[in-house]
Amino acid sequence: MEHEITQLNSVDFKEISVQLEDSILHIQFNRPHKKNAMNLALVEEVMQCFTFGANLESLRAVVIVGSEGNFCSGGDISDMHLSSLNESEREETIWHFNRSFGRMITQVKHSPIPVIAAVEGAVLGGGFGLACVADITIASDSAFFALPETGLGVIPAQIAPFVAGRIGIDHTKRLALTGEKLNAEQALHLGLVHRVCSAHSIKDQINNAIKQLKQCAPEANSNTKRLLLGLNNTPLEQILDDAAAAFVRSLSSEEGIEGTKAFMQKRKPSWCE
Repeated sequence: MEHEITQLNSVDFKEISVQLEDSILHIQFNRPHKKNAMNLALVEEVMQCFTFGANLESLRAVVIVGSEGNFCSGGDISDMHLSSLNESEREETIWHFNRSFGRMITQVKHSPIPVIAAVEGAVLGGGFGLACVADITIASDSAFFALPETGLGVIPAQIAPFVAGRIGIDHTKRLALTGEKLNAEQALHLGLVHRVCSAHSIKDQINNAIKQLKQCAPEANSNTKRLLLGLNNTPLEQILDDAAAAFVRSLSSEEGIEGTKAFMQKRKPSWCE
């Protein structure tokens, strides 16, 4: 783990702050002057973190937070110097930024590591999308959620599929076509977030979620995520056949053997902390 911490600390991140501690990777958006709106550099740094984490066997969870009272206010193309480009270059640059965000949010969603998002303040546009792909989303009672794109004359191009996957097409249509703002309790009611707490207790809620995740075997968690993420794209019979094979492998794996022994011996398994 010491080598991994050194390796991560050697990366010169500009738009995020990153800390690897006790097998948890903490990512904090660090653009408070823009309410943590995501520019291309931030998107690429987040992807770099998740690529690093996917190859880190000791990693148990990734936690994503904002800074100074906001999670993320959407996308930010203000530093792209678009005015200096011709029309073709401008379109290509904007396309690349928009598509890069789609790749980033897909990477977060399909991460083999459990992802916790703790949101407060502005959770808009791309921030809304990220909240929808986290495995556990905790909201401060200060959080407010919206898809403001259509009010600006654009569309939630990369975000809409992920929002619809979380709360359904009908609710997504309503929010995207009206720009309606939701508070934390309304987001909880829709299933957009999983827990709501006061601002001063959000760190405790993050720690509780981490503690719960660490009661479960890491490889079993990763395989369970893969199983569930494949439900919409695979015929049911194939899903169940593959799941049965995965269950056999898990039962005879080191985790399965240890978990069975621990149950029989009435003790906690080795991965519990």
